[in-house]
Amino acid sequence: MGNEANTRLSDLFGLTGWSKGELARLVNRQAAAMGHPQLATDTSRVRRWIDTGESPREPVPKVLAALFTERLGRVVTIEDLGFDRRRLTGRGQAGDGLPWPPGRTAAVLTEFTGMDLMLNRRGLVGASAALATGSVLSSAMHDWLHTDPALAADAPVLDDPLNADPAAYDRYEAVPVGSQEIESLEHSVEVFRAWDSSRGGGLQRKAVVGQLNEVGGMLSYPHPAHLQRRLWGVAANLAVLAGWMSHDVGLEPTAQKYFLIAAHAAREGGDRPRAGEALSRAARQMVHLGRPDDAMDLMKLAASGSGDATLPRTRAMLHTIEAWAQASMGHGQAMRRTLGEAEQLFVSDQGDTPSPSWMQHFDEADLHGMEALAYRTLADHEPSAAAQAQVHAKQAIQLRVATGRERSMIFDYLSLASACFIADDPEQADRYARMALLTIGQTSSHRTWDRLREMYRLTARYAGQSDIQDLRREIETTMPARTRTRARGGKGKGAPPGRYRQV
Repeated sequence: MGNEANTRLSDLFGLTGWSKGELARLVNRQAAAMGHPQLATDTSRVRRWIDTGESPREPVPKVLAALFTERLGRVVTIEDLGFDRRRLTGRGQAGDGLPWPPGRTAAVLTEFTGMDLMLNRRGLVGASAALATGSVLSSAMHDWLHTDPALAADAPVLDDPLNADPAAYDRYEAVPVGSQEIESLEHSVEVFRAWDSSRGGGLQRKAVVGQLNEVGGMLSYPHPAHLQRRLWGVAANLAVLAGWMSHDVGLEPTAQKYFLIAAHAAREGGDRPRAGEALSRAARQMVHLGRPDDAMDLMKLAASGSGDATLPRTRAMLHTIEAWAQASMGHGQAMRRTLGEAEQLFVSDQGDTPSPSWMQHFDEADLHGMEALAYRTLADHEPSAAAQAQVHAKQAIQLRVATGRERSMIFDYLSLASACFIADDPEQADRYARMALLTIGQTSSHRTWDRLREMYRLTARYAGQSDIQDLRREIETTMPARTRTRARGGKGKGAPPGRYRQV
């Protein structure tokens, strides 16, 4: 028994509105549903968990995680509740810090995806939760990411309580797979990636999470080393997609967790550049949320931890994200220097080494799109930067024609329209804004609504002009009700005034 209160459990318990007696009854009922009818918890035992830090034996931590996940509407893991899995079973300290111990990534992703699927199945909406800061993540993961990964010949043996019960977490009962099955999984990643680029993450997120859950089960079986590496690659790619789709629909803590799972999976498979790219996604998320300092911390880790094998095009992509963070802070000179380096890296890539599948969507159009974004963001601090934003946005749009990447095209049009408003050219801004409105309703991306809302605020200066009045009415009609309220200055969670949010 411990002698200190479990503050994590106490804080989450306070959010539920339960009494201690009610929680005890729920634990017994849920445990029976999960195949443990013999469990008998009472109020005094719940009090000891919270007030004295007593750690319950398995399966109680898993039962509690399931209960809190359903009640709070977001994934709550055993570590979130303040319980140390390895100490519970006498296997030594593991804690809830980063990085996870070797061989536990498959178990972590299996549990997390299982809980996420439970939320999807029951129609719950992810609640807000604190994101880890960039400095905390960088400090915890620096040494781990910089060491040379060594893939074991066999898959990790998951003989601990993290190996969740199927009744609780929908864990896929996988079997060892061969090269043909892995090839099919790799193809499914490309299908999901293309859908996400075209229509946004909302409609396919559950399918991606389910596929990742299945892959986690596959990783619990021994495979030859070369197949195991490919499976880890599939897991990393799916986790990035799950994170990106979660970010796309506003599930920010969930998205960050998937990005970290992706980084772990990539490193387990020996792919440090992929791990760095996964961390760069977390950095982009931070800029979108108005936390560029955290983004810079993550980008330093992503760039340094990617290793010497990182191709010039990948390094160019990393530079564009760093430039966006610098622009968000108003550091124009640094942003321009970083974008110049990105351009040089991009053109230096001769294509003699094929780009990995996860980098093939970063082409010249994306380079210009990110440059347009950076200059547009800087224009909040330096209005003269809007002219350069227009140049890059137009180039991106021209290059994206007939690519099937509608969401990216919408972002480009919104960048272009916003830059025109800042440059005092409402006639052109109106034109490009209406181009974005043509297809924006066909995506399931919340981030497009964030972008549209920011552009809508720029129209206020020209609200007296009849054409802009018509545009404002059309935007108000197009936006979902909650987004429309925020755009008009009502209550709701959005970016602070002047903060430009993007991909």
